[in-house]
Amino acid sequence: MPVDVYRAELYSPDELYDGLADGYAATLDATTYAWFTGERRDLRATLAQSLHDLSVDDALESFVARRTLVGVMGGHAQERGSDDYAAAARLGRALTRAGLTVATGGGPGAMEAANLGAYLSDHGDDALDEALTVLAGRPSFQPDVTGWARAAFEVRERRPRGVTSLGVPTWFYGHEPPNAFAQAVAKYFKNAIREDVLLHVCRAGIVFLPGRGGTVQEVFQDACENSYAASADVAPMVMADGGSGPRSSPPGRCCARWHAGGTWSRRCTWSTTSTRCRRS
Repeated sequence: MPVDVYRAELYSPDELYDGLADGYAATLDATTYAWFTGERRDLRATLAQSLHDLSVDDALESFVARRTLVGVMGGHAQERGSDDYAAAARLGRALTRAGLTVATGGGPGAMEAANLGAYLSDHGDDALDEALTVLAGRPSFQPDVTGWARAAFEVRERRPRGVTSLGVPTWFYGHEPPNAFAQAVAKYFKNAIREDVLLHVCRAGIVFLPGRGGTVQEVFQDACENSYAASADVAPMVMADGGSGPRSSPPGRCCARWHAGGTWSRRCTWSTTSTRCRRS
């Protein structure tokens, strides 16, 4: 097995992308995905994956204990250089500056953008503008993951001290590489475990940006979790529709909040200067 089954800490982007100088195929992340797709039906491999995911669970528990996490969920298809990508990055920056730790699915697109904004939140606003320009030269991880990843590490080399945020990706969707801006990475083999854990740790709430099947699944799964939760444990669900609005704001203006008892609030407006969802 390419990775340590009994690891004591979460992954870092440097660990997952070790070997990138020789191309993405040579990295720990890529070689582990190749092993997983080839060996996952073998009983010994299945046991090893389970032990690994339990170790990641334990490491994540220690990480979460010291932080208040807010989730930013969204699709992988938002390309670097787009308005929606930039808006998601500003959202991640605003949430981090408000004292929260951003958590995403750890992949490309909207997930990467939110982790990017969090990473650069201690720097001036010009740092994010510069990073967006650099990244726009490699808009997608398809068809060249190597160039896409190297552009991210170029941003990190220019701004080596970034704020820690969380990414929770999975090798089940290993064709989507992890982004390099989530400083703490809880990467699982089992996607079902990963989805449940990601939603559970975001106790400050979750902002849902536009996405596809995976994002829709997370909306309903989180709504179900809130439906059965005690009143004190209900976490806000904020829906961003990707509509028009000031470009300085996150994607979309319409959102809603889930309340105990299974009801939604009226529409409200999300502000980049506040972590609260204000009724309109």
